[in-house]
Amino acid sequence: MNYIYGPIPSRRLGQSLGVDPIPLKTCNWNCIYCQLGRTAPLTNERREYVPREALIRELAEVLAAHAPGEIDYITFVGSGEPTLHVGLGWMIRQTKAMTDIPVAVITNGSTLHLADVRADLALADVVMPTLSAGSSELYRTIHRPHPELSFEQHLAGLIAFRGEYEKMLWVELMLMKGVNDSVEALTDLATALAKVRPDRVQINIPNRPPAETWVQPPDEEGLMRAAAILGDIAQVVHPADGSFDFSGYDDVVDAIVGVITRHPMRQDQLEQTLARWAPAQVQEALDQLQAGGRAQRVERLGVTFWSAAPSRYPDAAASEAVAPNRIHERMEMAKH
Repeated sequence: MNYIYGPIPSRRLGQSLGVDPIPLKTCNWNCIYCQLGRTAPLTNERREYVPREALIRELAEVLAAHAPGEIDYITFVGSGEPTLHVGLGWMIRQTKAMTDIPVAVITNGSTLHLADVRADLALADVVMPTLSAGSSELYRTIHRPHPELSFEQHLAGLIAFRGEYEKMLWVELMLMKGVNDSVEALTDLATALAKVRPDRVQINIPNRPPAETWVQPPDEEGLMRAAAILGDIAQVVHPADGSFDFSGYDDVVDAIVGVITRHPMRQDQLEQTLARWAPAQVQEALDQLQAGGRAQRVERLGVTFWSAAPSRYPDAAASEAVAPNRIHERMEMAKH
């Protein structure tokens, strides 16, 4: 499989069939928390990144191989930012023409200021954009966006889309200790969210390898503070239980690459997910992938993860260049 993966378990979307229209890692943000590592280089160009007809053919084959009820959502979520694919609207229309399964799009929301992107996403049943900062300074700190992008543009795009979109809008917030879990940061977020008026606010916490070594999940106090300030509309999203569907793979090596390119995983998770193969086979495949430059071990959050080799994870020394104390120093300087 080149563009389709799963279904995978999702707390938000049940059994979600992933559709990936973007090569790793094509994005206009370089988020400090991204599980796919740093973005280099940033790109903000909308174009045909993968052949849309080939993607839809592969999707049709996968859907034909699954019985009714095995897939809850078809989810467009790239190894980067899916709205950068200029054919996204066409692909959503083709998807809805072949199945009644609802379509979701997970996006950073950075291109919603563009009318054609809003028209593309209006076709989806659920849209899940990101809003993790309520100020320009924190937006730049967390997302390290392409120079053409700004917080004001981002927020205006979300507000414009909400004004046109009558289906489910679920805003995703990545909450991080010492970054955006303070009273000030959460109050700014609450103000921004009130303007967007989403149906839900989903609080995510880092549980896969963040790009920067110092990024940490919030403590209990931070979560309670977020719940108090953001209100009943917000809920914490915990990792989903369940297993990945690898029925489309005959080879353990291809199966591993298929999942870790989009979802870096702990080795014990891989062994559990790939239970149709013996643990020794999984270990042999991981060693083979690492030796061949197709996979890498990543140390984050006190855990060893496996990720695709092209993903960029700085070591501790490089990551410290943007450590929290320096972040807040820059934010204070920006205010003056």
